[in-house]
Amino acid sequence: MAITVGIAGITGKFAKRLVSHLLKRPEVNIRGYCRDPSKVPEAISSSAQVILFQGDAFSKDAINAFAKGCDVIVCCYLGDDKLMVDGQKILIEACDGCEVPRYIASDWALDYTKLKLGELFPKDPMIHVKAYVETKKVQGVHILIGGFMEPIFSPFFNIYDPQSQTLRFWGSGDEVMEGTTYDNAAEFTAAVAVDPKATGIVKFLGSRATIKEIAASFEKVYGIKPALESRGSLKDLYQCMHEKREKSPADVYSYMSLFFYYYWVNGQTLLGTDLDNERYTEVKPVSWEGFMTQWPLETMPTAYFSLSG
Repeated sequence: MAITVGIAGITGKFAKRLVSHLLKRPEVNIRGYCRDPSKVPEAISSSAQVILFQGDAFSKDAINAFAKGCDVIVCCYLGDDKLMVDGQKILIEACDGCEVPRYIASDWALDYTKLKLGELFPKDPMIHVKAYVETKKVQGVHILIGGFMEPIFSPFFNIYDPQSQTLRFWGSGDEVMEGTTYDNAAEFTAAVAVDPKATGIVKFLGSRATIKEIAASFEKVYGIKPALESRGSLKDLYQCMHEKREKSPADVYSYMSLFFYYYWVNGQTLLGTDLDNERYTEVKPVSWEGFMTQWPLETMPTAYFSLSG
C-alpha cells in the first residue's frame, strides 16, 4: 500500500540519509519541505517518488500545502530553540489541520523524558514539543537512540585526541555509553515512518559500551591501543560544567558538551534493555566496533562533519 511521507528540513544531514532509505521502498512517496530546493541533491530531487515544497519554518500557508496528503510528517529541523519549538508547533498544527495521522518529532536523543527542564538545556525543546503534541489530534512519535556515535570522536566532545591516541573520560570509565550511528538511526526512522502502528515513544540502539570497552574495540579495529585518561569524577564534571556556565553563560560551546557528557553517562537517561529493535528485524544494529570499521582512523575526528546524503 502506498504511503506518503513528508520530510520537513529535507536538506539536512539526517534528512538526506533518511530519504536514501525511504527511496529503497517503492511504495513510498516523499513530500520534502525546505527553504532552498536547489540544495537538495539531484539523486533525491530527480526521483519520481519525490515532490519538493519551498518555504521557511514559519510560513504557515506553505507548510499547510506541504502537509496536505501526507500520512506522516518527519521533522528533521536542527537549530535554535525558536525553530525547534515554535517551528515544530507550526508543523504539528498543520498536521491537525490537514488530518495527518502521525508526527515524528525531531528527537533522536537519549531518554530526555527522564530529565527536568533546565537539566540538559539543549533538550528542553524536545520536552516542550512532546507536551504540545499530546494536546493535539495528531499522534506524536518520539524516537530515542541514545547518543549519536559520530560526534563522540569529533573535537566538540574532546574525548578523542588523535595526536596522542588518547581517549579522555569522566567518571570511573565503567559508565555505559549508549550509541547509534546517524545512518542506523535514519534506517530505523524509515521503518517507523512506513509503520502506521508506530506511535508514542520508540527506542532503538546500535549498542552500549563503556569507554574501556570502546578503547578495546578501537585497538581491535585500528591495531593501536589508546591511552585512557581520567579527567575526574562525575561529581567533578558536574561542578566543572556549572562553573563554566556561570562564568561565561554566553559562551555556550565552552560547556555544552560537558552537559551532554554528564547526562549521557550518569545513568539518568539510559534507554535500558526494553528496546524496539526487534520490531524491525530488517534493520541491523551497528555496534561501536562496527561504527569504527566504517571509518579509517585518520577520518575519525571528522566523521560527523563528513556525513552526507
